[in-house]
Amino acid sequence: MAPAPILDSIVDTIEPRKETLPLPEPARQRLLKAGIDLSKGYPYRPSVPLYLQDVYKIRDEERLYQDAGARADKSKKNLFSAATKVADLTTHIGTEIEGLQLKDLTPQQRDELALLIAERSVVFFRNQDLTPQQQKELGEWFGEVEVHPQTPQVPGVPGVTVIWPDLFTLERPANFRRPGGASNWHSDLVHERQPAGITHLHNDTVPPTGGDTLWASGYSAYEKLSPEFRKIIDGKYAVYRSAHPYLDRQDPNAGPKYIERTHPLVRVHPATGWKALWVNRSMTVRIVGLDKAESDVILNYLYDVYEKNVDIQVRFKWTPGTSALWDNRITIHNASWDYGGRHPRHGTRVTSLAEVPYYDPNAPTRRQALGLLDDQERSDLGLTE
Repeated sequence: MAPAPILDSIVDTIEPRKETLPLPEPARQRLLKAGIDLSKGYPYRPSVPLYLQDVYKIRDEERLYQDAGARADKSKKNLFSAATKVADLTTHIGTEIEGLQLKDLTPQQRDELALLIAERSVVFFRNQDLTPQQQKELGEWFGEVEVHPQTPQVPGVPGVTVIWPDLFTLERPANFRRPGGASNWHSDLVHERQPAGITHLHNDTVPPTGGDTLWASGYSAYEKLSPEFRKIIDGKYAVYRSAHPYLDRQDPNAGPKYIERTHPLVRVHPATGWKALWVNRSMTVRIVGLDKAESDVILNYLYDVYEKNVDIQVRFKWTPGTSALWDNRITIHNASWDYGGRHPRHGTRVTSLAEVPYYDPNAPTRRQALGLLDDQERSDLGLTE
């Protein structure tokens, strides 16, 4: 048994408080329409593992993975011809599609959507009539759906997690200076042996003002680096940690520890074949082989490149019934908590796990592959005549 002070330090993680919270009415109506049993309470809370060793055993063996986007028709004719409008929201990241219901997509359209997400990083669909069960079924098309050992879930639909900031702030109080929820730049599940691919968040309840989500492009963040600086990080590995800590069964007095796994700093997307920077300030711990001071300097610079270049980001304003599907392999995201609990926000999320991250020195950047290099970039790469 771990000493009380050690358990107290992670009590909010292992045994979250049990305050009841009224479910927002749009969420309630959606869940009831889907046949979700709310009689035993909402959301369902899994029995949280206490020890690090037990969590390491979850999905600890490599699984076969085929990217849906890699088998898609590159013209995406089936997807685009069925839509009433397809609009890029910024030059480098973000596309919105109108006139389609995600629940009705054909297999060919699903594959083409996966490729579009791989190319544009995040794709949005408003006015979706979508049950949690249908959301999970679409997620299974993109890969194994992650069933989180800690996160609250929709009752009876394992793998569909509940995103409800008001509930989270009951457990971990938030305020203006220290906002709650996911108000930090991050990418999901980087500690997994095969980390997250496509995440699908459907928000049924949103505040009238605020609550936007931002995404940044890993393709473009890598392209912002000089070719000489890229040589410093190409092929390097970093340690990535979990969001939640656990106790070490062998040494419980050591206090909470995180799941840690090693992945490449620069990875290649299997559907596009393009290089992307893959770091995030919240969960990237250190670069393997460097002293801490060296690692910190490089990582902090990479975080700044990713987070501060507004031309490689998209900021999206939600409306009720909107779905966003993004690729964690090539993005970081940040949920604004500027509404500060004054209005409810509720949604359901499904994350599909992808491949073991890999680096290919011969892979091009996105701008190289698409023929978008300007004169300065061509000069930097020694491509001028």
